[in-house]
Amino acid sequence: MIIFSFNARLLNEIIASMSKDWKECDISNEYTMTRIAYVSRWVSNVIIFSHMMSVFLYATGTLLKIKSKNQTNTRELIIKMEIPFEIETTPQHVIILVTQFIHQTTAAGMVGVLDSLLIILVLHICGQIDLMRQKLSEVTRKNIERKNVDQDVNESIVKALIIRHQQIITFSKNIENLYSNIALIQFFSNTLVICCLGFLIVISIGVPGGSMMLIKSVFFYIVMSLEAFIYCFVGEHLSTKSEMIGDSAYESLWYESSPSQNRDIHIMIIRSQKHLTLTIGKVAELSLRQFANIIKASASYVSVLHAMY
Repeated sequence: MIIFSFNARLLNEIIASMSKDWKECDISNEYTMTRIAYVSRWVSNVIIFSHMMSVFLYATGTLLKIKSKNQTNTRELIIKMEIPFEIETTPQHVIILVTQFIHQTTAAGMVGVLDSLLIILVLHICGQIDLMRQKLSEVTRKNIERKNVDQDVNESIVKALIIRHQQIITFSKNIENLYSNIALIQFFSNTLVICCLGFLIVISIGVPGGSMMLIKSVFFYIVMSLEAFIYCFVGEHLSTKSEMIGDSAYESLWYESSPSQNRDIHIMIIRSQKHLTLTIGKVAELSLRQFANIIKASASYVSVLHAMY
């Protein structure tokens, strides 16, 4: 949230650009953009719900642990913390539990919203790339199907697509500047959390009372792995989609176009060879390979901790 507050102007530019795309879309593009918006909404609901459900199950495991131990003196909390007073009565304990649950649910929901925003932005720009590829193929088909079309009109359309390509590049760079440091924080924290949760799951298997710990940890582990996968997947998806621009331009009927149009298409192909990416703090690209590295690193740490345990 601190990073977002320092990049409020950048976030406003991104939202304004998305709003502009919706205002300028024609009937032929509306179906594609509406479909992407529907998918974004569905995925966002799943992510936010899964984050909040992880908190609910984590709290349920704590309550089951309290009930099984029938504690009177030592009172278990959802999150271990130091309180500047003694919890002497049940109402005090319940109030603290409810306060912690509300805080954790709110925090989980906010993390889910930030992750959903990244998916929405990346899916939107990938949709714009699909629309650009579609218009590029339509221009070349018109050159053959309608020989009487004014050549200047076709050239202006190709140049408009080049301008649109530049807007897509700018939009992608804005996302990168907004989420690069967030991805760096998430990359290291998720690796650590996945490692610790994996260790708790391993030592809880086959142990008396370990079922409560499994209830608390398994879904939490899945959600943390899902969060790491989201960041890596959107980076891989954006990179793949951006490479398709050059492929679509090369596969178009450029040999039926004029030399000036061919030069414009050539520029587009050259620019698309530098594919769009999201990075981890400007250090490494977000990709499915990085997600595999996270899982392998956390598994290695779990094996070391289990051997030392």
